[in-house]
Amino acid sequence: MTDTAAPKATPLNATHRALGATMVDFGGWDMPLKYASDTEEHRAVRNKAGIFDLSHMGEVFYRGPQAGEALDFALVGKYSTMKVGKAKYGVIVDADGHLMDDLITYRLAEDVFMVVPNASNTPVVAPALIERAAGFDVTLTNETDDWAIIAVQGPEAEAIITRVVEGEGQAQAACDLGYYAIMPARIVGVDMWLARTGYTGEDGFEIFAPSSLATQVWEKTISEGDAFGLVPCGLAARDSLRLEAGMPLFGHEMSNALTPFDAGFGRLVAFKTKEDFFARGALEAAAAQEPTRVLLGLTSQQRRPARAGYPVVDAEGAVIGQVTSGLPSVTLGYPIAMAYVDRNYADVGTELSVDVRGKALPFVVTATPFYTRRQD
Repeated sequence: MTDTAAPKATPLNATHRALGATMVDFGGWDMPLKYASDTEEHRAVRNKAGIFDLSHMGEVFYRGPQAGEALDFALVGKYSTMKVGKAKYGVIVDADGHLMDDLITYRLAEDVFMVVPNASNTPVVAPALIERAAGFDVTLTNETDDWAIIAVQGPEAEAIITRVVEGEGQAQAACDLGYYAIMPARIVGVDMWLARTGYTGEDGFEIFAPSSLATQVWEKTISEGDAFGLVPCGLAARDSLRLEAGMPLFGHEMSNALTPFDAGFGRLVAFKTKEDFFARGALEAAAAQEPTRVLLGLTSQQRRPARAGYPVVDAEGAVIGQVTSGLPSVTLGYPIAMAYVDRNYADVGTELSVDVRGKALPFVVTATPFYTRRQD
């Protein structure tokens, strides 16, 4: 008999269970899939606001005079020139130039950075970062268990967060915080971090709170957000929201079998702005080879969705690609999908089919994102 380890619990696990959430094992963590209706949770984020527990995500801290230089070597992007208070999206690759994860890096001070990898990849990414820091004047610590992340996403997110932060000037500072930026914030009487980042296609914030205060921060945010229609949201709504926004998910649009160039992230590799970095030679070789398949969007006016793993076929029934993510769009009212397809069929408007359980159903190549938030 195989001894399977129980999934880890976030500091908000008891809160989710008290709310009646349907819990699932996600990346080795016991996480809420939904609370009542994932469709209604999706609509709440698009129209008002939703609150998410993201405490399964990792936090790896770089501290020291060469923190920026160590990141420049470890990752494919340029980090030493980031301004304090800014965030940067990037990827990490293995020695062969294949993707290990996508992640966000925040510069908290001149000599302090916080790297946030995906939950299931943190056990691999954190040791790799620590190993690649050898020889630099920097200290790395994996503090995943010490931090909780609570996200508020949706058109009412700013109004809610301005009531959650405390202290003179904090509400205005939160309003003024730009996209992909981070600031110190005082919440429930304690200093923590507030970032204007998210994974839903809406305006939103992510609170980085000490794990011991996660429940207090969640409850205060729920209390302040009640008048604005804030509802708890699970993984199902997060997935449907990110797909409408055309945002990739590791394990679907990204995998260890792909290089950044295969996945359409070649622009993130800073060949021109830095010299030596990890796997540069492998990445240069990958950059010289044009991918045979490209990631693109698909939509259909018929009702049945294309799911991950379904084949994409041409008019003769020949397989020319594979769906990576797909579902019926709650916001748009028709099926949407992302897929890797032969580059010869990648032009927007190209008519293709997806083999949905043995039946070829019509889809059209469509520009992503499928949904763009309102700009009020």
